[in-house]
Amino acid sequence: MTEATLTRDALVIRAEEIQHASRRGYWKAKRAFDFWVSLLLILLSSPLLFILSILIFIDDPSGSPIFAQTRLGLHGKPFTMYKFRTMTVGAEMCREDLLALNEMDGPVFKIRDDPRVTRVGRFLRRTSLDELPQFFNVLMGDMSLIGPRPPLPSEVEEYTEYERLRLIVKPGLTCSWQVKSDRNGMTFAEWVEEDLEYILHASFWTDVKLFLKTPLAMLRGEGC
Repeated sequence: MTEATLTRDALVIRAEEIQHASRRGYWKAKRAFDFWVSLLLILLSSPLLFILSILIFIDDPSGSPIFAQTRLGLHGKPFTMYKFRTMTVGAEMCREDLLALNEMDGPVFKIRDDPRVTRVGRFLRRTSLDELPQFFNVLMGDMSLIGPRPPLPSEVEEYTEYERLRLIVKPGLTCSWQVKSDRNGMTFAEWVEEDLEYILHASFWTDVKLFLKTPLAMLRGEGC
């Protein structure tokens, strides 16, 4: 699937079909799955969440272990997304000075060896453990366990109409491209294609398979 072969109107029509009455069972099951699984994982991981919070504070006591950031969710609605803090306090203020080091194309900003990342933060990013607080976002309904990753408002400002189609479903904690072994070598355009393929073929069993693949991706330690 490419932008040339799948027009915006065609995908919007298909997305409407996905959410038609005949598919309501899937969306209801997806929300129930999100709620109960996120609640269970919060309870099971609470000791780990506490330990990681302590380690972050010891490593850099100048700020909160939790980092809250505005992201865009379903249909571009803003919400507050939570992560474990992996950077020094005030890191966002230094972003402009590091733009020349950006290793991603498109609107995404990413540096593999970002100098703003703390010692504990490097471990959290490599293992994707910094994303664990987003179980609370899933529980509250702002996110799903599976779906396109939620973008920053500044990123969406640079989106084409085609790329904005990532926002027609609820964002996810993990997605199809995040479980790939070569995810750090993918371009932003490839991210978008993976996300739109997921949207077109979303199903309960697809979600379950991606959910089960996520711990394996975390064990590979290829986050950044």
